Order: sequence, then C-alpha cells, then structure tokens
Amino acid sequence: MTQLTAPTSNLNLDIPKQGMPVTIITGFLGSGKTTLLNQILKNKEDLKVAVLVNEFGDINIDSQLLISVDQDMVELTNGCICCTINDNLVDAVYRVLEREDRIDYLVIETTGVADPLPIILTFLGTELRDLTNLDSILTVVDAEAFNQEHFHSEAPLKQITYGDIILLNKIDLVTPEKLENVENFIHDIKNGAKILHTKYGEVALPLILDVGLTPIDEYTAKNAEDTHEHEHHHHEHHSHHLENDGFVSISFQTDRPFDVHKFENFLTEEMPQDVFRAKGILWFSDSDLRHIFQLSGPRYSLHADEWQTPPKNQAVFIGRKLDISQIYSRLNECLA
Repeated sequence: MTQLTAPTSNLNLDIPKQGMPVTIITGFLGSGKTTLLNQILKNKEDLKVAVLVNEFGDINIDSQLLISVDQDMVELTNGCICCTINDNLVDAVYRVLEREDRIDYLVIETTGVADPLPIILTFLGTELRDLTNLDSILTVVDAEAFNQEHFHSEAPLKQITYGDIILLNKIDLVTPEKLENVENFIHDIKNGAKILHTKYGEVALPLILDVGLTPIDEYTAKNAEDTHEHEHHHHEHHSHHLENDGFVSISFQTDRPFDVHKFENFLTEEMPQDVFRAKGILWFSDSDLRHIFQLSGPRYSLHADEWQTPPKNQAVFIGRKLDISQIYSRLNECLA
C-alpha cells in the first residue's frame, strides 16, 4: 500500500495548545490497534504525535526511533512521544498538555474490551473539553477473525456504533465475499459507516487524523466550537494514490482568486459524492481575507483571517475513485 508521498504531506498545522486534536483508537482484541499506532508513530508526515496507551510494553517502536525511555514515557527521534495512561486518563492528558514541545495530535488507544463512550465523555464532559478537540473515533476491525459471534458481546458493537471511521484491517487475509459480508454487517450496525480497507494497519495519515468527524454536538448539547483552524501548504499538481482501494488525493493550486458564488455552488451542487475530505486556503475575488476551508463528508466550514503571504488558492481533495480532470475543470470554472 502506498503512503502519501512527500509533496502533499508537509501539512504545516499551527495548532494552539488549547485545541489539541484527539483521536481515539478502539477495536477488539487482536484487531491491529497497536500496529496502527506503530504506523502513526513512524509518521511519514513529520507531525508531532503523542500517544497514550495502557501499556506501551507491547508497542514495537523500532529501537532506532527511541531517544529515551522514562518510567512512563518513551521519546522518539521524530518528536513523537508515547506515554502510559496508568490509572487516570485526565492526568495523562495533562502530562502531554503541560509539555513545552508542541504536539500536533493526541492519539489514545483504548483496551480491546473497552466501551469507548466513557472515554468520549471524559473529553466532552470534563475540563478537557476546553483544552482539546475530539477529532475522530477510529475503530479497527479484524476482517479475518470477524464473525457474528464476535458481536454478541457489548464492547465490539459499541466500538462500531461510536466509530467515526472503521478501519477494516487484514484485508489481505480474506476473500472478497468475506470482505463484503463484513462490510454489510458493519453497515447494518451503523448506517452510512465510513470504512477504510487496510493491511498491517497502513493508512495515509490525512485520512484518519484531523478529519473532524466526531459528531460532538450529538454527545453534548453545547456545540463545541472549532478551535483549531489550520494552515497548510501543498505543492505540485499530482494526484497521489493513497490506497489500493481507489483513494486519491488531488492538489489544486492557482494564483487566481475564486468567485465566491461559483465556489459555493461547486460545493453544494457539483461536489462529487465520493469526496471524503477536503481542506485548503482560499482566496476570493471580493474579499481581502484568507479563508481556511475544511470539508468532512457533507459538512464544510470556511473560517476567515488575515493573509500572512501573497494571496493564492491551495486546496486538497481526498476521495475514492475520483474523476481528477473533472474536478480540475470544475475548480477552474470557479475562478473569477
């Protein structure tokens, strides 16, 4: 499986401490959570990630990546850290927040038999709500070991129910029929589930981090404001194949401004159904402001602030089996 190659992966994310995005990894015993964590920690995107786990003894982080091992913290040469949760999740999160080094993401691995809801509510119902931003719940499912009996117990059902993205792992070990059965079963439990196919837990990080998929307002009456608006730079006009099941990343860049009405029309009327995620820095002809654009599934937001650089348009669209030339021509038609 190919990872995102360098040109589209240097996401310069300027995230304030109080809005630290949090990703929760859940999934039944043996589904591949630790392998996924290792993939994130080897992190091809140069992001500083802090990982919280109950036990990091079983995380096989290559020895050449380790700088130091504390009693309950491992530091990696790429700037990532790994801490144990010990007893108290909130304390462990504070240990990360209090570090001087900037951390771009906090990733938490739950135990294989955990119901994710109490962890979700810890982030939305305690003082952590103001310091962090719950980004997504990733549920890892072992496509090979999966069977219906698996789900007679409560935890795996809840893991799928609360999962914002289901990573269907070990797809190299199953027949297409088995894969289809598993997918159907997941869709029965969770209508409209977003499913990604993986082997060895390999997945391009932009598909799982900073996706803004947790429906926070469904968990809490107070609509949590989007506290982290990011800036990112993308180079080159290539499309990068993220995954062998047809995921493509398309970068669009131009020194001309968009017409805001045409662009909104593109978003609401012409955006292909298969765009999973989009983000960008946009320049509109009738505005002196820079607009930070985030799209996840059907939802999108535009957040305006001041330009720090000469204005231009940069956007990335990630989706499955996209018609690249069609998207380019539609975006070109939106130019003022």
